[in-house]
Amino acid sequence: MWFFRSPEVVFGEDALDYLAELQGRKALVVTDQRVLGLGLLEQVQSRLARVPMDVAVFSEVEPNPSLETVQRGAEVAREQAPDWIIGLGGGSCLDAAKSIWILYERPDLAPDAIAPVDSLKLRRKARMVAIPTTSGTGAETTWPIVLTDTAEHRKISVGHPENVPDIAIIDPALVGNLPPQITADTGMDALAHAIEGYTSQWRNDFTDGLCLQATRLVFDYLPRAYDRGGADPEAREKMHNAATIAGLGFGNSMAALAHALGHSLGALFPIPHGRAVGLFLPYTIEFTSRGEAPTRYGEIARFVGLLVDSETEGMVRLLAAIQDLAKHIHQPHSLQEAGISSEDFEAQLPKLVENALGDSSVVLGLRLPTEEELEKLFRYAYEGKRVDF
Repeated sequence: MWFFRSPEVVFGEDALDYLAELQGRKALVVTDQRVLGLGLLEQVQSRLARVPMDVAVFSEVEPNPSLETVQRGAEVAREQAPDWIIGLGGGSCLDAAKSIWILYERPDLAPDAIAPVDSLKLRRKARMVAIPTTSGTGAETTWPIVLTDTAEHRKISVGHPENVPDIAIIDPALVGNLPPQITADTGMDALAHAIEGYTSQWRNDFTDGLCLQATRLVFDYLPRAYDRGGADPEAREKMHNAATIAGLGFGNSMAALAHALGHSLGALFPIPHGRAVGLFLPYTIEFTSRGEAPTRYGEIARFVGLLVDSETEGMVRLLAAIQDLAKHIHQPHSLQEAGISSEDFEAQLPKLVENALGDSSVVLGLRLPTEEELEKLFRYAYEGKRVDF
């Protein structure tokens, strides 16, 4: 028995206006300082004022939010007693908002103890709205939550199917002025979600179409969104939709090896998540294609318009298309290009392997790596070598 989980998705021009239709007394907006600086909080507050609804704000979310941060946010939630938790920002803000919501409803839980077992019995106190301000993570549609254990220097995946947001608001106006670097990083995240969601062991008929469409949208519109920014509103809107569509896809089939490596890297080096998983994606595609399980890279290649006659040719052409896209948007090809020194890499390599080996995504790909193969993958990704094992 399988389930397809999704929030109510409100998208397109003026989607943010839907906030004025909520019913309740008080909202807690979970966000970060960057979003505050862009003036996006005021846009949310102005819509909620029409309800009318009191608004409290927790704006301490950092990139890769820590266990301590979400605990502080939960304390604010318990003080404010909101009817709605509103996540506003990138994936870190949305993941923090999900965690804060759970801990508000379930103060008996520790943030690292949230697991997809039994019932959380959410929505007794509040419901959740997710409003992404980047086009990549898809966290507005998914239940897995990635937090950082700062004591152990590792990322942990927690969450429960009940914490899928009730409403996702996908308003392209919120990403019109997204800087090129963030456009690139988050766009590669969306691409990795779509490709890994289509090729994970838990792929299914309900997610395949979403993942394929998201892949095509990224290839078609990410270069334009990167090159033209707000001057190309169509590209901005299509990329914003692509990120959510990819989230719906991989959120119901799960990510795989590139995410395991990316999570591990991000816990030890200050490299944005999307840049990390996008960097690892070609290496993990090559690694997976050299395994015994049938792959689906040829199907993806054909869907995005590449002419291929075999699965092997499809993998090669898809790999080249990903690398061409990454080059166009100035993404690093190797960990060395990403600015990691050889000394730091060697010092952290054992921890990189340990973290990746313990990541839940590592077992969902079509080829399960050994500890030795994970170390080789990291080394090849550091040097920019083609995978030959």
